[in-house]
Amino acid sequence: MIEIRNVVKKYGDKIALKNISFEVSDGEIFAFIGHNGAGKTTLIKAITGIHDFDEGEILINGKSIKTDAIACKSQIAYVPDNPELYENMRAIDFINFICDMYDVSQEVREKNIKKYAKIFEIEDKLADTIDSFSHGMKQKVALMAALAHEPKVLIMDEPFVGLDPKAVFDMKEIMRAMAKDGKTIFFSTHILDVAEKLCTRVAIIKKGEILKVGSMKAVKGDKSLEKIFLELEK
Repeated sequence: MIEIRNVVKKYGDKIALKNISFEVSDGEIFAFIGHNGAGKTTLIKAITGIHDFDEGEILINGKSIKTDAIACKSQIAYVPDNPELYENMRAIDFINFICDMYDVSQEVREKNIKKYAKIFEIEDKLADTIDSFSHGMKQKVALMAALAHEPKVLIMDEPFVGLDPKAVFDMKEIMRAMAKDGKTIFFSTHILDVAEKLCTRVAIIKKGEILKVGSMKAVKGDKSLEKIFLELEK
């Protein structure tokens, strides 16, 4: 579970996040949408402990990201919008490196690496160095590394960018399975039709403020999510 309570983030005189509050419960797939520069990545980096914030509190399964960062991060997998990986490493070595950081057993990592390499169709690429990969291939490696340690909370910033249609389908199925297993999934996206069909709840942010938050049905009503988003962004 992610609890965001009255979070404020400032860059000098500019307020990037204005008193943000909402929760993402276990078993939810939660979409976070807004235009570029609206504050999506800023909040995601605050949730994951990459950026500090000026006021408020963020809790990961009851632990504070400010005062108990290691306990929080041990439960989180984070996939950024741009997969900046260690490009001189082989894909398999990078994934194992992430598993080492999370103290994943050999049995569990081998099972999960095999599983996700098959799903994402990169079994024959794991021995290649990451610098030889396309953006989409790097995204698959980043997703594999995040999924391999079986996180309780999965946080992703534009996870579908660069993925081929099959990989997008497969990732959506993985997210549904994780939610069914009680995991917490929070992600930003510009692909509103995917968010509408996939997510149980949604928040819309504009200029650092939450305009709407709630169940997908409650937020969009009888309209499409795209229509609601465009109306709110006027």
